[in-house]
Amino acid sequence: MDHNPEKVISGETHAKESYWITAWRNGRNWMMGREGKIFLLFVGIFLFAYYLPLGSPKIQDAILEAFLMLQAYARNHTLTCVVPALFIAGAIITFLSQAAVMRYLGPTANKVLAYGVASVSGTILAVCSCSVLPMFAGIYKMGAGLGPASAFLYSGPGINILAIFLTARVLGFELGVARIVGAVGFAFLVGLAMAFVFRREEKDKVAAAMQLPPAPEPTRPLWQTGFFLAALVFFLIFAAWVTPRDVTIHLQDGQQVQAVVLEERSADMIFQLSQDWGDKHPEDHVIIPKEQIERLEREPSLTLTISQIKFYIAGAILLLILLMLWRWFTREEIDEWLHHTWDFTKLLAPLLYGGVLAVGFVSALIPPKYVASLVGDNSLSANFTAAIIGAFWYFATLTEIPIIQALTRMGMNQGPALALLLAGPALSLPNMIVIGRVMGWKKTAVFVTVIVIVSTAAGMGYGWLVE
Repeated sequence: MDHNPEKVISGETHAKESYWITAWRNGRNWMMGREGKIFLLFVGIFLFAYYLPLGSPKIQDAILEAFLMLQAYARNHTLTCVVPALFIAGAIITFLSQAAVMRYLGPTANKVLAYGVASVSGTILAVCSCSVLPMFAGIYKMGAGLGPASAFLYSGPGINILAIFLTARVLGFELGVARIVGAVGFAFLVGLAMAFVFRREEKDKVAAAMQLPPAPEPTRPLWQTGFFLAALVFFLIFAAWVTPRDVTIHLQDGQQVQAVVLEERSADMIFQLSQDWGDKHPEDHVIIPKEQIERLEREPSLTLTISQIKFYIAGAILLLILLMLWRWFTREEIDEWLHHTWDFTKLLAPLLYGGVLAVGFVSALIPPKYVASLVGDNSLSANFTAAIIGAFWYFATLTEIPIIQALTRMGMNQGPALALLLAGPALSLPNMIVIGRVMGWKKTAVFVTVIVIVSTAAGMGYGWLVE
């Protein structure tokens, strides 16, 4: 028997070190797991509630603004944008074969075809980022390559054809061209960068796909499935069709004023003035109660004509969808579709609403003139700041254009304006939260970083060209 005291002490010390190392590793793993994240969420909510200075009028206004933004989001975007997109995501999972997704968008698909389709999808969809998220989740879960899926996620809201034309008309032809060139080109770059950074995981996905058993024979012709999915997409496009925002406000007291509609809420509307009005100046924001508004006059256009009959068109498409469901699909398939749609709803909806609340709260604390003061030149810091603001700020569909117009009048440089246009529509704090749940926080961090970097570089380059 060894009675050497030094060896005994050494063994005890080693045992204690092993205990603490094991405890630290277990604690770290727990904190990184689901329960640890829930614990951190609880701690964050507790600290926020404990230290929030509710007695401050500014904080009170920010809280009210957060819930007003949430209400506007629910009224203007949920039923016409988010809900149809959730049904499309459920349909992708249910009716679209994994083999078809892997063939056209998978890691081994033809790169030109996969990235080309993903990068121009926004010109067809013409929807906001909240509508693209569920569809992205659907194709990603079906096995689409990270690169094409990321390109689709960026381009969907970024190449909105209505936004491109409005940018050129309001902010200038050069900026409109720069936006569409940058959005399409950067969709490629973002996708390629994501695929390169996570190339090892993509190889593992390919290897796993090769081990899958052969896909069962489809229960219906491919053209039927494609026609059904196309009908769902067109229903989304027309249901979410944006009414032109440039208006002449006719008030009950006989006054008329030209403005841009930023948001419609239950009891009032937010406008950005296009002319002097009393002590207000162009680009100032005003809130007018609906009871004071007689009517809103808009200039005749094709966009306006479609917006006036959009629900009739969407209703006709909905009847066609119901007819296809009755003739082509079984009750079991429809039940599975509804089940997948509900799963996406539980995953995405709470995160979107929570993110909108957070953005509304923070936005109320940051005055636009302060933002404009940070982006008044074409420096690296100004373009980077504009890209960061665009990445975290939530823009309702097409509202980024009048907001940037106002910031430009306040002194925002052309370079940062493009940086914000490239980063803003594709990203927001609510989007980041949802993307993190779908493809993981590491991939989300890289995705956001790539967009901020390329937007900053594009802004600096464009600002240098137009100076």
